[in-house]
Amino acid sequence: MKIHEYQAKAILKNFGVEVPRGYLAETAIEAKKFAAELGGTVVVKAQIHAGGRGKGGGVKIAKNADEAEAFATEMIGMNLVTHQTGPKGKKVRKVLIEEGLDILRELYLGIVLDRTNGQLVFMASTEGGVEIEKVASETPEKILKEHIDLTVGLQPFQARKLAFGLGLQGEQVKHALKFFNALYKAFMESDCSMAEINPLVVTKDGNVLALDAKITFDDNAMYRHKDFAELRDVYEEEPLEVEASKYGLNYIKLDGVVGCMVNGAGLAMATMDMIKIAGSEPANFLDVGGGASAETVENGFKILLSDKNVKAVLINIFGGIVRCDRVAKGVIKAASKMDINVPVVVRLEGTNAEEAAKLLEESDLSFEVGRNFQEAAEKIVAAIA
Repeated sequence: MKIHEYQAKAILKNFGVEVPRGYLAETAIEAKKFAAELGGTVVVKAQIHAGGRGKGGGVKIAKNADEAEAFATEMIGMNLVTHQTGPKGKKVRKVLIEEGLDILRELYLGIVLDRTNGQLVFMASTEGGVEIEKVASETPEKILKEHIDLTVGLQPFQARKLAFGLGLQGEQVKHALKFFNALYKAFMESDCSMAEINPLVVTKDGNVLALDAKITFDDNAMYRHKDFAELRDVYEEEPLEVEASKYGLNYIKLDGVVGCMVNGAGLAMATMDMIKIAGSEPANFLDVGGGASAETVENGFKILLSDKNVKAVLINIFGGIVRCDRVAKGVIKAASKMDINVPVVVRLEGTNAEEAAKLLEESDLSFEVGRNFQEAAEKIVAAIA
């Protein structure tokens, strides 16, 4: 689960991570009030779940409260387009008003999971304020990495190595070590999947602060953090993904035209690959789960057909825990309630697969049955050619 910058900073602050003073404003009047309280120069920052806000006009420096009000008036309600939002952009509903800082240097700091070796990796770079992907591509030698053994955690020598590698000196090192350890503690105790501080700034008085902060939580650990549910902002999510989550479906919208309903993440990935090989593009990732019921399949079908980009639907189910005939009944039930004007190909394999195929073929619905994986993918692509 993603959260906003202001929410991430509030969590980090609770763990001792240094962040600038700031307030969340939902109106221009509030922005003016908070800017006056902070005094002097402030920064007005649009709050959306995307990076590159500054380049899109979503981060502006205000010299006084009146300027802060004017910038907030421009931002709140605007459709902010960045390289991460896509051409549609995202609507700004609130802004963060933060104190201005006397910045000496901008750095990068992040913690992510390195799936190659199953360890967390602490990453740091002198190239703060730049997308880390760009740094990795153009100047990978500027990225410092320290892999963390989870049985012992971040070690003092590793934190010092990162600090010295960033060229920090004197009091800067002292503040940085405190920052690194606090960030690691926040990451672990909050069950994060990613924490990124970009930029991490060093002020002229030697302090080290998170000028920006991005956090995502591990959804599988959310049961341990019931209070995190209130941090979710559904306005920042794809509407169909929000709708799917109500039914416990794993759904991710993509840019293609073939809607996919599959049980199991591995089969879902393979199905999307097969659609590409056959010559088309998947419109989504939809995993209805290993124990999918007729009701689950019905809800999944409705989600697929709600996407206006979907020109055809491929249902590819392996009946292991769930019986294929139950899936077929769910598909037939859902389809009978809906006005379906796109081709549908169904491939069911496993427990009671023959019974399922017979149910589909004898139904009044114009479904095509794929007898194997490749045939099903080729049939659905041919149907929209």
